[in-house]
Amino acid sequence: MSNPLCVLAFSGGLDTSFCVLHLRERGFDVATVTVNTGGFDAAEVERIEAAARRLGVTQHRTIDARQELWDDYLSYLLAGNVLRGQLYPLSVSAERVCQAKRVAQVANELGASAIAHGSTGAGNDQVRFDVAFRALCPGKQLITPIRELQLSREDETRWLAERGVIIPAKTTAYSVNEGMWGTSVGGKETHDSWQHLPESAYPGGAISADLPPKTIVLGFERGCPVALDGAAIGAVAIVEALNALGDQYGIGRGIHLGDTILGIKGRVGFSAPAAHLLIQAHRELEKLVLSGKQLFWKESLGNLYGSLLHEGHYFDPIGRDLEAFLASSQATVTGEVRMTLYPRVAQVEGVRSAYSLMQSKVASYGEGAKAWTGEEARGYCKLFGVGQQVALSARSARDWRVCGALSRSGEW
Repeated sequence: MSNPLCVLAFSGGLDTSFCVLHLRERGFDVATVTVNTGGFDAAEVERIEAAARRLGVTQHRTIDARQELWDDYLSYLLAGNVLRGQLYPLSVSAERVCQAKRVAQVANELGASAIAHGSTGAGNDQVRFDVAFRALCPGKQLITPIRELQLSREDETRWLAERGVIIPAKTTAYSVNEGMWGTSVGGKETHDSWQHLPESAYPGGAISADLPPKTIVLGFERGCPVALDGAAIGAVAIVEALNALGDQYGIGRGIHLGDTILGIKGRVGFSAPAAHLLIQAHRELEKLVLSGKQLFWKESLGNLYGSLLHEGHYFDPIGRDLEAFLASSQATVTGEVRMTLYPRVAQVEGVRSAYSLMQSKVASYGEGAKAWTGEEARGYCKLFGVGQQVALSARSARDWRVCGALSRSGEW
């Protein structure tokens, strides 16, 4: 009688290596799945595949999910200009949902009895994987060895060594998680709200202040990046090119402090050059082609979509409703954006579009109007303020508790 099969989300690191042997000792055959969302180059993929074979898995799959990550997740985050806390581009959140979905698909395809991941019990990733696996594999046993056993990394290393598996010790003081939409960086400084990460902790290291300015032109079609400096290339290629270029200039670095899914405050360093450059450019193009009400509601609903993704609620049906809205909002977001990169900062210098709502034949702000007369403007201004006049006249002009516009002395 064959052993039951468990499918494991596998990165090739200490935690997931421990999971393979632990699951095998529990009587499972183990199939490992590595979902590459931009964090692994070809050499790293080969190393992971070799590690899986050495650990005795029955089969291993490597899935290149970069295009899927863009199409199904990142394109909507860009459409919504999503920055959590106005700062962090949800680099890890989208990757984890994409990875969990593909691992679950393999588990269903293979008819596995169980599905597993190597997250600890202390972070957001455990929630994202658990929620996705329960939604997509409701009949399968969910196993989380690291969380269940509560072992330290030292304990895991010792346990593996006793079984002849040596995992090289980390040579850096920082945990680094690379991906297409950004790299997260954790260390002792991120555990204290007053400390900052040294430049050496980020990909690219220290940035020279003497770097010459670099001007680029991004082309968008229906909200999607389609060209860089006139060269028509795919969105994934543009993201990868901007990550490489932005790293040189230290663009998109920061530390995000916010609320975790677990209800506690958390802090994480990040380097997300492509995400920050694209969101900055995309937002300015939208200002040119969308109405004020479109911009207002798109920001609100975009943030809601980002929260769903961040908190592991991606599979809630409202997510598809929000995606439909965001996709519809991009119908006229076509044009070009010119940006200049400087050390640690980028600046939008110009935008143009065939759908521009900024038309000098109607009026030039602060200069003159061609579509209305001065008398018509006077009447508009009078009508525009009638509501406030009526409201104030109906209240005591001396009651500053009601009329918040009054100073504390009761004077205007």
